[in-house]
Amino acid sequence: MDQFLAFTVVGLSTAAIYAVIGSGLVLTHTTAGVFNFAHGAAGMLAAFAYWQLAVGWGWPVPAALAVVLLVLAPAFGLLAERVLMRPVQALGEAERLVMTVALLTGCIALARWVWDPNTPRPLAAFLAGEPALRLGPAVVTWHQAITMATALAIAGGLWFLLHRTRAGTEMRASVDDRALAGLTGADPLRAGRLAWVLGIQLAAVGGILIAPTVALDAQQLSLLIVSAYTAAVFGRLRSLPLTFLGAVVVGLLEAYLAGYLPQSDYLPGLRLAAPALLLLLALLAFPHRRLPGRDRTLVRVPLPGRRGGLVLAGCVLAVALVLVSVLTEDEVISYGTLLPIGVIALSYVPLAGYAGQISLCQLSIAGIGAVVWGHLGAHGALWALPVAVLVAAAVGALVALPALRLSGIYLALGTVAFATVLDRWIFTLPAFDVLGVRISLFDQGSVSVTGPDLFGLRLTSPTDLVLFSAFCLAVTSLGVAALRRGRFGRRLVALRDSEAAYATLGGRLLAAKVAVFALSAGIAGLGGALYGMQLQTVTADQFSLVAGLPVFLIAVVGGLGSVGTGLFTGLAYVVPVQLLDGLGGWAQNLPALLVALAGLGFAHSPAGVIARLRTQWTPLGRDRQLLTALLGVLALCWAVAVLVPAGGRPALAAALVAAMVLRNRAAARTAAPADVPPEWWGVRRPWRPEDGEVLSRATAAAS
Repeated sequence: MDQFLAFTVVGLSTAAIYAVIGSGLVLTHTTAGVFNFAHGAAGMLAAFAYWQLAVGWGWPVPAALAVVLLVLAPAFGLLAERVLMRPVQALGEAERLVMTVALLTGCIALARWVWDPNTPRPLAAFLAGEPALRLGPAVVTWHQAITMATALAIAGGLWFLLHRTRAGTEMRASVDDRALAGLTGADPLRAGRLAWVLGIQLAAVGGILIAPTVALDAQQLSLLIVSAYTAAVFGRLRSLPLTFLGAVVVGLLEAYLAGYLPQSDYLPGLRLAAPALLLLLALLAFPHRRLPGRDRTLVRVPLPGRRGGLVLAGCVLAVALVLVSVLTEDEVISYGTLLPIGVIALSYVPLAGYAGQISLCQLSIAGIGAVVWGHLGAHGALWALPVAVLVAAAVGALVALPALRLSGIYLALGTVAFATVLDRWIFTLPAFDVLGVRISLFDQGSVSVTGPDLFGLRLTSPTDLVLFSAFCLAVTSLGVAALRRGRFGRRLVALRDSEAAYATLGGRLLAAKVAVFALSAGIAGLGGALYGMQLQTVTADQFSLVAGLPVFLIAVVGGLGSVGTGLFTGLAYVVPVQLLDGLGGWAQNLPALLVALAGLGFAHSPAGVIARLRTQWTPLGRDRQLLTALLGVLALCWAVAVLVPAGGRPALAAALVAAMVLRNRAAARTAAPADVPPEWWGVRRPWRPEDGEVLSRATAAAS
């Protein structure tokens, strides 16, 4: 009994922290219409800042707490609301999701950049030297007592704010109907700012309270938010009492599993994955109302032509040819991973770009493809590659089963829960038997991966594997482009536009979702197998949820509806890392920070960078004379890079300068005079969207 009470006290103390963090999530969502995936990262930064002030610089604890909670946290909330979230407020929940994921990635990269993750930073509990309190047989430390008292005080304060003050009424009214709230005299912008400030302050309180009980690690502290996600979903993202109840359930579940879970090599990860499993069950079991802010301006999905697809495939093969002919063998291994990463990123195009289904577990599914190929293809048997694709597709179909029940933020949370379960439990399992079949994943270590045996030709060298990966990326890109032009692709776009209309017109929602999830997972599994071949050895950490977020962000920045997103993501993910690698340890986290900054700029180009690049480079592609000149310059630069030692970087710089000059020249050639008469619009210069309105007004004025 004493042991049970001890675990109960620990569970309630942890539950109090989850309740504080979860209430901040609910507050931000119910008042600003934003589910903040970076909520835990804000608490993580607050914990690091508190350690820096109280331990690193020796400030008194009250002064450190005051600066973090009353200055830094509100400033962070105001910055997030004004600079990051307000520009995408009208774009809808998917775009706001991207911004918060970018903020999460940036916060983790920033913390690792400022505070070396290899240096331990212990943080003492509050009043650690005072004797513990005794409540009968139970022992309660002062830190636990302060934590639970803080949670109760915050619960009462939030209830009073939301139901007994004008500011709270404004906050609740603004999320229901911002325009109507403004007509009644409320200020939606002020309500949004207050919600963000309070939400970040609550995250900071939770981060500071939990930091003494766990390692002060950026990724670990940020992912503790999964437990707060579960508590918030218990409250259906709007009820603070139910959120506190969910926090109690999660906290007690973790404590009792830690104390009573049987000793087994297969069960330690279950305790870590329990909040994610509970989150998934809560998402499936609880009814969810229509999310605020679902109305959105849809980004047009481009229709790729056959010529454009062939040009893209040629560019993929050209990139591979340059890599294997210019770089050394070690550099080929490092840069060659851009092609498998491109295949993984391409899996987002049919799923998120065409069908509008948000998934954050694609890299985790790619890990399944890598593991299956690593074990079945250990001797290079080519048949194991389609088996790896099929197994990954089956896992994707399994993920799709609850997709009919979930959508939007709820679907994103479900895929986060699935990836977390894989990270914390499934990938950590030792080998086991199922119906007499030996199943082995990472087996608590690493998996050696070799190249395939292609019709008697064993692909083992980095050069062979790069060319093979390029062939796979080119063929897959052509297939995804053909899918968009076909009937199934049109159905997926219709599904993205309106699920209700799709079902009303006779579409089978479950069949379509299962098919597109399986297809995208199969592509991700192929990319994971290719990634393992290139690296030769893979570990579970390489396919974690946090590792997959930069891939997702770069794919979003490139444009989820564009087939060229695969190649773009591979280049943007790998090349900056390799170029900055020689600058020293200080630049280690700089690429992830740059990716996050690019994701935060998503509001300025929702259609993606590739659409803008296509518009800028189309005139050069249509000018045969300048295009021929460009191809000649590129061939000359390639020859110089191959034949001249250390000529790779100068040749690359010369090629980029020549391409920019010729592009500008082509744009100048196609630029039409400004004084073209209206009757020649569309003939002597391209037709513009605003021309129709101008002509209509002129005709109306003349009549």
